[in-house]
Amino acid sequence: MKTKKSDQWKWASLLALFLLLFHVQLPWAAPRIEKPWSNGRLQVSANGRFLQFANGKPFFWLGDTGWLLPERLNRDEAAFYLRRCGEAGYNVVQVQTVNGVPAINAYGKLSMPKGFDFSTIDTAEGYGYWQHLDYIVDVAASNGIYIGMVCIWGGLVKSGQMNVEQAKLYGTFLAERYKDRPNIVWIIGGDIQGHIKTEVWDTLATTIRRIDPTHLMTFHPRGRTTSAYWFNNRDWLDFNMFQSGHRRYGQRMGNKDYPIPDHTEEDSWMYVDSAWSYRPIKPVLDGEPSYEDIPQGLHDAHEPRWSARDVRRYAYWSVFAGSCGHTYGHNAIMQFAKPGIPGAYFADGQKKAWYQALDDPGFNQMKHLKQLMLALPYFDRVPDQSLIEENGERYERLIATRGNDYLLVYNHTGRSMRIRLDKISGQRKNVWWMDAATGALKFIGCFESKVLTFAPVAFPASDGVLIAIDAKCHYIDHLSPVVIPQEVDRNE
Repeated sequence: MKTKKSDQWKWASLLALFLLLFHVQLPWAAPRIEKPWSNGRLQVSANGRFLQFANGKPFFWLGDTGWLLPERLNRDEAAFYLRRCGEAGYNVVQVQTVNGVPAINAYGKLSMPKGFDFSTIDTAEGYGYWQHLDYIVDVAASNGIYIGMVCIWGGLVKSGQMNVEQAKLYGTFLAERYKDRPNIVWIIGGDIQGHIKTEVWDTLATTIRRIDPTHLMTFHPRGRTTSAYWFNNRDWLDFNMFQSGHRRYGQRMGNKDYPIPDHTEEDSWMYVDSAWSYRPIKPVLDGEPSYEDIPQGLHDAHEPRWSARDVRRYAYWSVFAGSCGHTYGHNAIMQFAKPGIPGAYFADGQKKAWYQALDDPGFNQMKHLKQLMLALPYFDRVPDQSLIEENGERYERLIATRGNDYLLVYNHTGRSMRIRLDKISGQRKNVWWMDAATGALKFIGCFESKVLTFAPVAFPASDGVLIAIDAKCHYIDHLSPVVIPQEVDRNE
């Protein structure tokens, strides 16, 4: 009997060693990931500015751009990518459901072998296009991620590849197939102005909404435009999305009908400001800012590329202006460039494949913004530029947001800033500097509630957030203030 127990322990030890050496994780040993929808379905907050769950818990949208995920990745690749997204803090991945009529996926399967007749789509033998998309949706769910499903890319509708009647058929098919999945957000449009084929977009949206009244819906517009301009009064539009785009200041590139003033191309905050002029008020977020490692302006390989520091600036400017979240993008990841797969916009999969880009700094730094937003009282937060005295322009512009008892100021250049601590409650304020690149906190001190100047000697000359909180409150104590590592390259 003793020998049998000894043998059992021996084999158990060998199995444990094998699992450790080869990083094998048994299904029953997998870490438990809390599913966001366990808090109920997503909905708009009572003040019309944020997203929340049915139980009242706030939902901060942190999206990654995975446009060609359904078309480019196989099962193993999709599972790896979605796991990495979850680990990096993303809770939404935006995808092009189809990028062609028909679209073709990694297995050579067609999305629409019989056009817009989907009656026999699941009866053919083999693993089809839509079974693969089902798999992607389910794996995303297992990682606590919503799929922002862009139903069809705008250029396809613009060129006449889907009309009103076909939109009814397609919308019915999509809604019936995914209405019971908990992790769907519908995205109408796809890089297109809303006045182009408006009747098709309205038909697609209302068809889906009639069958699926549960999931949220928005519209992804063309660069430097906002869905609010065309669709804010639509019942089917739950929240607005804008695309601040990929151009730098002064980069008009010959556009005749330009929707924003000259030399404001990078001012992503202006789209949030403009959204509040529409009624009813609806939440808003940037669904496509400048992507990490993409040429400024997109179309010239000799232009400098947007860096991690740039994508941080777009995120903080937008959210502090009042956005309900933010979507990040990377040139290689959004199109899943890799050796043998040519990339648009000068993405070279041979030099940097999408799976290597998952280690790039910007991809892994967005979580610090989400963590900060959710650590503080959420629904009383408002943008408030009156917190700042002697503000600057462009990159020197400080942007501020506050609640009743806390304030945040994003500083892109690490310059000196004069801040009104008396705009929030409390006789004394605890003040920190948060490094946007690392999320590390440095405690600056406790100060009287008055107008104070904070000089760069208190923090590194980099981008970050000045945090001031009523000394009676302890919202970020659990974030463990630490000394900011000086060796980090924040300009990558």
